[in-house]
Amino acid sequence: MASIDVEALKPVPAQITGLQLYSRFALAGAISCAVTHGGLTPVDVVKTRMQLDPLTYNKGMIGGFRQVIAKEGASALLTGFGPTAAGYFLQGAFKFGGYELFKRQAVDFLGYETASQNRTAVYLGSSALAEFFADIALCPLEATRIRLVSEPTYASGLVSGFTKIVKNEGVGALYAGFGPILFKQVPYTMAKFAVQEKVVEFIYNTMVDKKTASNGVQTSVNLGSGVIAGFAAAIISQPADTMLSKINKTKGAPGEGTVTRLIKIAKELGVRGSFTGVGTRMIMVGAITAGQFSIYGDLKKTFGATGGVDLA
Repeated sequence: MASIDVEALKPVPAQITGLQLYSRFALAGAISCAVTHGGLTPVDVVKTRMQLDPLTYNKGMIGGFRQVIAKEGASALLTGFGPTAAGYFLQGAFKFGGYELFKRQAVDFLGYETASQNRTAVYLGSSALAEFFADIALCPLEATRIRLVSEPTYASGLVSGFTKIVKNEGVGALYAGFGPILFKQVPYTMAKFAVQEKVVEFIYNTMVDKKTASNGVQTSVNLGSGVIAGFAAAIISQPADTMLSKINKTKGAPGEGTVTRLIKIAKELGVRGSFTGVGTRMIMVGAITAGQFSIYGDLKKTFGATGGVDLA
C-alpha cells in the first residue's frame, strides 16, 4: 500500500491581501527604520556636529566621538534619540508600506508585463511618492532632533523640545526644513530602493538561485545589497543633508523666507562645504540601509507579508 504524504494534505494558508498586507509592510518598515536610525544616534550626533561646526569638529568620525565625550560626556552621544526613533518609525511605515503599495498600483495601471519591462522607472516613481508622504510625518521630529543636537541645553527631550519650538517659533518652524528634507530624502530613497532592487536582481540572476536560497542566504543578500544602496544614497543626498542641518540649527531672521535662507546657506557652504562629513555619513547610511533591508525582509516573513510585487 502506497504511503500517504501527510505534509501534502495540509491546507495551504491563504495569502493575505489588501489592508492586512500593506499594514504589515508598514509595521515591518517602521520597526526596521526605528531600530536602525535609533541605534546609530551616536554616529548621527557626530555627523551633525561636523556639519554645523566644521572648524571645531575637524578630526574625522573617531576624533569627533572623542571630542563630544570629552566636552559633554558619553551621554551626549544619545542626544536626539527620542525624536530620531519616533520620527523614523513613522517615516519607515510610510516609506516601506507606501513603496509596496505604489508598486502594486503601477502594476494595476500598466499591467505586469509593461511594469516589469520598465521596472527601474516603477522603482524610482514608487519610492519618490512614498518618500514624499513619509517626509510629511518625519519633518517636525527631524527639526526637533537637529535643534537638540545643535543646542544641547535647548530642551531635555522630544516632548519638551517639540513644544518649545512650537511655542516660541510657531508650527511653521517645524517645517522650515521641509524643502531641504524633500531635496535630501526623495533622491536618497529613489537611489536606495532602485539600487537595492537592481543589486538583488543581479545576485539572484547570476550567483544565487532564489527558489532554493535559505533564509540565511536571503538575509545576507539583503545586507550586502543594502550596503551598496546606502553608499549610493548617501552620496546623492549629502548636500541637502548638510543644508537641512544648517537651516534647523537656528531660526531665520525676521521676514526671511525659507527659499532665501536656503540660497544663502548654499552660497556659504559651496560645493566642498556641502560634502562635509560625507565619509562618516556613508558609513552611517550604509549600516542603516543594510540593517533596514535585512530586518525588513525577515519581519515580512515573520508577519506573513509575502504577497508583494516582484517585477524582476
